[in-house]
Amino acid sequence: MIDVAAKEITARVAVARATLECLPQTLQMIRDGSLPKGDPLGVARVAAIQAAKKTSDLVPLCHPLHLTSVDVDFAFPSDRSVAVTVTVRAVDRTGVEMEALTAAAVAALSIYDMSKAVERGMTIREIALLEKRGGKSGTWLRAETKR
Repeated sequence: MIDVAAKEITARVAVARATLECLPQTLQMIRDGSLPKGDPLGVARVAAIQAAKKTSDLVPLCHPLHLTSVDVDFAFPSDRSVAVTVTVRAVDRTGVEMEALTAAAVAALSIYDMSKAVERGMTIREIALLEKRGGKSGTWLRAETKR
C-alpha cells in the first residue's frame, strides 16, 4: 500500500457502471421481480452497498475508507440490458474509484445469480469508471459522459 498520510482529507466521489445483457424475457422478469429467487434489483442494491464497504477486503492494496454514501441506480438502455450505476462518496485521503467499480460489478453479478435459473447465457459488460471527483487530481470524466 502507498502511504497516504500526507494527502489532504477531501470529499471524494466516484461513479461506475456495469451492464448485464440477457434475453428480453429474462429482462422482463428482472424488471418486474418475478424470478424464482425474487426481486433481483433489491438484492443487487444491497449487494452493491456491501461490496463498496468491503472493497479493501477484496482488493489487496486498496485502503479501507470511511464511506459517507453509496447510491445504486438501475436503467434499461435496451430490451436486452440492465445498467447498474453506482455513486460512492467519502471524505478521506484517497479516492473511491475502486469502491464504485467493485459495487457495480457485484451488483451485476447479483442480478446474474438471481436470474441464472431462467438464463445462463447472460453477459456482464462494460464495467467502467464514469467519473471521479475530489483529491489532488480533481475531476475526471469518461469521454462519453462529459457534460
